[in-house]
Amino acid sequence: MIKKVFITIIAVLAVALSAMASGDVQQAQALAARLSPQLAQKVQFEAIQDYSGRDVFTLESRDGKVVIGGNNAGSMAVGLNRYLNRYCKVTVSWYADVAVKLPASLPDVPAPERVTARVSQRFFLNYCTWGYTMPFWQWRDWERFIDWMALNGVNLPLAITGQEAVWYNVWTKLGMSDEQVRSYFTGPAYLPWHRMANIDGWCGPLPKEWLTGQTALQQRIVERERALNMRPVLPAFAGHVPGALRTLFPDADIQALGGWAGFDDHYRTYFLNSEDPLYSRIQRLFLEEQTRLFGTDHIYGIDPFNEVDPPSFEPEYLNKVSKHIYESLTAVDPDAEWLQMAWFLYYQRKDYTRERTRAMLTGVPAGKMTMLDYFCEYKEMWREHDGFYGQPFIWCYLGNFGGNTNVQGRVREAGERIERALQECGDNLVGIGSTLEGLDVQQFPYEYILEKAWDFGKAHEQVVNELADRHAGHESQPVREAWKLLYDSVLDISPGNYAAPLPCSYPIMNKETRSIEYDPCQLLAVWDYLLKQDSVTTDAMVIDLLWVGRQLLGDLFQIEKHAFDRAFKLRDKETFFAHSDMLYEILSDLDNLNSHHPHATLGHWLQQARDLGTTPQVKDYYEMNARRLITTWGGGLNDYACRNWNGLVWDYYAKRWENYIREVTVAVFAGKEFDEASYRAATDKFQEKWVTSTSEVVCGTASEDILTHCRRLREKYDFILQTFKCQ
Repeated sequence: MIKKVFITIIAVLAVALSAMASGDVQQAQALAARLSPQLAQKVQFEAIQDYSGRDVFTLESRDGKVVIGGNNAGSMAVGLNRYLNRYCKVTVSWYADVAVKLPASLPDVPAPERVTARVSQRFFLNYCTWGYTMPFWQWRDWERFIDWMALNGVNLPLAITGQEAVWYNVWTKLGMSDEQVRSYFTGPAYLPWHRMANIDGWCGPLPKEWLTGQTALQQRIVERERALNMRPVLPAFAGHVPGALRTLFPDADIQALGGWAGFDDHYRTYFLNSEDPLYSRIQRLFLEEQTRLFGTDHIYGIDPFNEVDPPSFEPEYLNKVSKHIYESLTAVDPDAEWLQMAWFLYYQRKDYTRERTRAMLTGVPAGKMTMLDYFCEYKEMWREHDGFYGQPFIWCYLGNFGGNTNVQGRVREAGERIERALQECGDNLVGIGSTLEGLDVQQFPYEYILEKAWDFGKAHEQVVNELADRHAGHESQPVREAWKLLYDSVLDISPGNYAAPLPCSYPIMNKETRSIEYDPCQLLAVWDYLLKQDSVTTDAMVIDLLWVGRQLLGDLFQIEKHAFDRAFKLRDKETFFAHSDMLYEILSDLDNLNSHHPHATLGHWLQQARDLGTTPQVKDYYEMNARRLITTWGGGLNDYACRNWNGLVWDYYAKRWENYIREVTVAVFAGKEFDEASYRAATDKFQEKWVTSTSEVVCGTASEDILTHCRRLREKYDFILQTFKCQ
């Protein structure tokens, strides 16, 4: 009898495993078909097992087919990406409107490969990405992006879309009115900072249609992510409550948090003490409602004091906050795990001493709180805090702030730091990921970091050569030389706040606002190598030419602006006007250059915002949010999220420079000093008018292919480029 039961159990398990394997194969096949129907003719998938417990994929040619094996659909997707990158020389864009262009004849795999994951968790995204890139995305955008994450091995994506609908239901159940709740929310582009308890109400109230639309969108997002073997990281209650709740619950321990980023007290946020009985009640209401709408994978992002001061820095208080938050979580979901940004340890490093941090982190049982070490290419906080005092962590590469579009990366250094961390941290290092604040056209740094999570064993030269070849679409020595310079030298840059090129910065007399952190001669050499190609056939190469070219034009603008200011100081009118003309010329050329890629255009950003609205009023409201975020932002964050984009350069940044040049010109003719106050007043007035406008944006256009365009610009500005004093 026992033997029969055992055999029955084994049979049932075998059937279940077979069904799971079949489902994984179907999901991988569907992903490949979404990229290109051509892949279905050449590629097939199969389920394999790896008894080490690690994710694994295999890749080989068999009977005229490319066969990709994997222990789950996510691993199969990584194998597919390996085939596309290395053998087809193709980069899959994370943008839905960029088609995947394959060779006419798909190649075979010359020798079998078997690759295993080095870490179990591969994290991606940042709360801020929902503001700087994704606020107006629809399912088509998300579908490609989820596929891109799968191809690059992500299995732990942040998934915070649609949470306002959950909160709306919670707050109204507790007695708040519709108007109170929607006015508590920020505008859609600013929701990340509301979710992180930085600001309330800014650019609100949130339209009701936003809540219903985002709920349906999140349901599709998490369904697809789970189908591809990802564990979506959903939010939980971290203590942030509406100020209006104090009236409904006058005995509750609700305190104002510290100010944030120059916003006045009207937008300040409030925190409910985790020891208050109301805390556990809200946690239960939220988690039960969220699970009803979106399900759960038992891992929750909780960040109670991100960039704001807690009510107390006393270690005992911090320990109790963590302990009670975790208890409120497990009271609803006994299998709950806490995912916590370590960004606060960098941003508020003077306040979070080792004693305070240890107290906060050890309030949660060991292994139940995973730390995201947020900015490791610059500062590894696990080194500052003894490996997070026993809590596991994920090594993360940030890459950019505010979605800034300049050339930056520190890629090679980041890779070397990952290797050292893997050697030194043992089991405490459970994952590798990226916490980028915004997407840009250049994907390579993030693909590189995520590839480090797999045991490819690539030397630096192989990394560069494979990257260059897939960007060119074929083996190209000039492109290899270009990327070798970028990888070895130019990209040794950590992202910095307000890291925009000068054309996209607020004009200030005798101040460049940023330093050039690389050798401009090397960047010029990169462009020259790229311009040696016979033709451009890939979207990735359009991006490379654009990315490098606009950075060089920004550097030239900085040289011209310095010369313009110097000519004003000397009252050298002839030189002064020559440089003012050149400033306008560079701005025009910069705008035109950006027109070569749709995702380097303001028009695309604004159209996304308007397309999401269902009435003229909501469309205008969304456009205002979109315009404000990337320009004036709010508080003291003007230009924080600046973008080097077609349309934005000429319609916005050039107008600010026009104000600057005009006021300086008036001073030249009047023989007076520059009236900075008058200039700033006029510019600030222009900025606010532009943000609230819905007028058609003036955009430059490119009338030739990008290679011809860049060659012409290279020749046109050669006389200025010589000021770099390159050999």
